[in-house]
Amino acid sequence: MKNALRQIGFVCLICFVAGWGIFDSGPGDKITVVDRPDTSRTNDFYIGDRAPLEPAALLPLPIGSVQPSGWLLEILKRQRDGLCGHLNEISIWLSKDDNAWLNRDGKGQYGWEEVPYWLRGYLQLAYIFNDPKMIAESQVWIEGVLNSRRPDGDFGPDQRFSDDGTRDFWANMLMLYCLETYYEHSHDPRVIDLMTRYFKFQLSVPESRFLTHYWQKMRGGDDLYSVYWLYNRTGDGFLLQLADKIHRCTANWELKDDLPNWHNVNIAEGFREPAEHYLLTHDAAELQATYADFHEVRKRYGQVPGGMFGADENCRPGYSDPRQAIETCGMVEQMLSDELLLGISGDPAWADNCENVAFNMFPAALTPDMRALRYLTAPNMVVGDSKNHSPGIGNSGPFLMMNPFSSRCCQHNHSMGWPYFNKHLWFATPDDGLCAAIYAPCAVSARAGHGTKVAIEESTHYPFTGSIVFTFHGKRTTFPLYLRIPSWCDSASVSINRKKITVFPKADAYVRIERRWKDGDTVVLNLPMKPVVQRWTNNHDSASINYGPLTFSLKIGERYVRRDSTATAIGDSRWQKNADPSKWPSCEIYPTTPWNYGLVLNRDCDESMRVTKLPWPKNNYPFTPADAPIEITATARQIPQWTLDQYELCGILPVSPVASDCPEQTITLIPMGATRLRISAFPVIKASN
Repeated sequence: MKNALRQIGFVCLICFVAGWGIFDSGPGDKITVVDRPDTSRTNDFYIGDRAPLEPAALLPLPIGSVQPSGWLLEILKRQRDGLCGHLNEISIWLSKDDNAWLNRDGKGQYGWEEVPYWLRGYLQLAYIFNDPKMIAESQVWIEGVLNSRRPDGDFGPDQRFSDDGTRDFWANMLMLYCLETYYEHSHDPRVIDLMTRYFKFQLSVPESRFLTHYWQKMRGGDDLYSVYWLYNRTGDGFLLQLADKIHRCTANWELKDDLPNWHNVNIAEGFREPAEHYLLTHDAAELQATYADFHEVRKRYGQVPGGMFGADENCRPGYSDPRQAIETCGMVEQMLSDELLLGISGDPAWADNCENVAFNMFPAALTPDMRALRYLTAPNMVVGDSKNHSPGIGNSGPFLMMNPFSSRCCQHNHSMGWPYFNKHLWFATPDDGLCAAIYAPCAVSARAGHGTKVAIEESTHYPFTGSIVFTFHGKRTTFPLYLRIPSWCDSASVSINRKKITVFPKADAYVRIERRWKDGDTVVLNLPMKPVVQRWTNNHDSASINYGPLTFSLKIGERYVRRDSTATAIGDSRWQKNADPSKWPSCEIYPTTPWNYGLVLNRDCDESMRVTKLPWPKNNYPFTPADAPIEITATARQIPQWTLDQYELCGILPVSPVASDCPEQTITLIPMGATRLRISAFPVIKASN
């Protein structure tokens, strides 16, 4: 994350308007640059944090408020038509026979995290597309959950730990997200009743028997999130007592210079818990702890491009090279944490990190048709096969290949990455405005100003270009529109109805445009991009090439080899009897071109790198080597000694600068998210005398 995030300490939630001047673009227009939205007001139309909770800087809009378009719509269509949309036909964990999520007594062979992991994304997709078949399928599971309410207030699978008989609350934490999405769509009062009774049940459980074991103890922040969600709708005071209890029983994510656990998914969702508890206590040290956790893991294992860190499954001392990977679960959980922290704090740095992961790491975790995924993906990854690469990779098994039948946590949890991303592109603001917080092609429909229903169309090929056009549709009304300025952009500009405004937006802030909007008004935000070299001095002094929010990777020829999904799945994978592996094949990916290049950086970046804009892909999917709409050419030399190592992985980076007698070549770089095989962190060639 950029320097601004490192600088924001406990003051990041003191939401104030920075006095950077007011500029009139037209009669009555007021244009300012602000660090955060002002939280002294209360939005009249959307639910924020109820007192005594700290007021949120940005308020989430209900499901359906944001409709995707362009490349994002294409991704979500592929997800609907791919693995997520059909996983209920494949996964044994989603079988309706003997499923504890569908039995009133909570008993059944299948009944843990897999159903709610999958349903979180599937349900949102169903509502985004208003798909009758998907909605009906979702409703089967929702009704099963609502009908599972027990007299003591508990619900769902009756999962207990064998050693002490205590309740496993982890899977229910996930299902609460599904119920909240369903409630936003339906306003079914049964959801409020179930959650109220359930949280009273949790409050009654002795602390010695609450959040007692590994997963739930690490991830208590997910429970805390739902407690606040309900409190903001009912105001029931007991919920705040429960919030404190959850915090006491959750693992301590406030350790100094350390984390309570180094499992990558636990980190990606657990680190935000102190910031969530801060909303209740107003203790700035808790907020600071979340920032400290983020930086601690990246200081040790995250000196790599792509917004994540090298954990394989668990971070290991001495394993921080860019070839170390991250779970697909870790990516989507990091994106969701970024989105939630953006709402809590208004800090644009969380949006920056979310975009970094979404645009650079996440797309390569799935095949372009989104019908298969892999467990582990790394910034430097030159083979995606079914071999066991342990201990180079900290997992024993075929974790680098694309398999729709395998890796059951990521197999189900990947589904929520893009739908939640879509939901959090726009927020409401406390002053009855709207905020474009994360950028992608879409349209938002919401109430603003004095309650007028407005629509704003966001037209863009961002992140591949820096021009974003916002077109207002609706009756004349006055409200503020916030536009985030990313940390990487120091020369943003804004125009209204083709008139450039005389305001100089600073990075890591928002442009606030308050005006009387009329139908057809347009705002154009320009975020100029240029190639920038980022050096990772604490990781072999390697280098990566950024262009706006995109990191660029070596364009490697990719050869896909089709395999039998049942023969190459990891040991705990299971599938339904009728699941046809011929319709859902797995694949290995091998390189067909050299990958062992170091960058020659002894010339000015602007002179040695050339950016070429290519036609936008007709299929609207820019995340493949063939369809990437932008390339950068750079100068490089091969490094013969840099090869596959004894584990048949991309060898550890040689320390820069690296001597090479090979001739200089021009190499092609393409967006990191388009590369299933990639070198994203490069050695730097020693300058010639």
